[in-house]
Amino acid sequence: MTLRWPAEAIWEAVAPLLPGFTVEILPEIDSTNSELMRRARAGQPEPILLVALRQTAGRGRLGRDWQSDTDAGLATLTFSLGLPLQPADWSGLSLAVGLSVVQSLHPALKLKWPNDVWLEDRKLAGILIETTSVGELRYAVIGIGVNLLARAADGLRTPPAALSEVLPGADAPTTLEAIALPLVRAVLAFEAQGFGGLRTAFHVRDLLYGREVSCTDGTTGMARGVDASGALLVHTASGLQKISSAEVSVRPVLSPVSPNNP
Repeated sequence: MTLRWPAEAIWEAVAPLLPGFTVEILPEIDSTNSELMRRARAGQPEPILLVALRQTAGRGRLGRDWQSDTDAGLATLTFSLGLPLQPADWSGLSLAVGLSVVQSLHPALKLKWPNDVWLEDRKLAGILIETTSVGELRYAVIGIGVNLLARAADGLRTPPAALSEVLPGADAPTTLEAIALPLVRAVLAFEAQGFGGLRTAFHVRDLLYGREVSCTDGTTGMARGVDASGALLVHTASGLQKISSAEVSVRPVLSPVSPNNP
């Protein structure tokens, strides 16, 4: 099956917002994030959307692997947006990106802090943001991977969900087109205004709000949304705690299944 990518349509929509913007689609690469970081460090800080039909060494948060499909872009969408970015405060960028993705795709999708996209209690998409200095510029690379079709859960900490469950027939090109322009707008708005104004919108999509959570730093308690910087608020036995480190993983505590309520 040959995919028809909307590269020209995306370029026409985004180029007025990002002068010098390009769209590049590759059949295979180790990681779209790694490639854009290499290019930036080699002195190529231009804005670009890089799509890979297959990644051989995709990466997620906290050093985890992101498994790309082997069917030439049919089961997953993997891409990275790279651009120079100079916000006054970087706090909350990952939340703003995640919010843009769920708003672009479907009302049923939720955000698990800081930026994973979940459907019910299963992971549908992941986001990895990296930055590097290029002279006086700071270059941001925003990598996104979306499960389009159902996949095996072998070796995964969280059962996977697929976009086709809520959008039957969704493919990589149409999903990319749905995400790309709103994502660029969201990132530029974040650069100008920060995260604070997005708290209410994040709350609407917050998977964890009002749920018991367990954090890898040992914090446990009831999730109570996020503050103006995007830090997770957790009501614990010792009071309200803020979780802001990207190195801390947070998971909802799933209720045990009652024998009478399967």
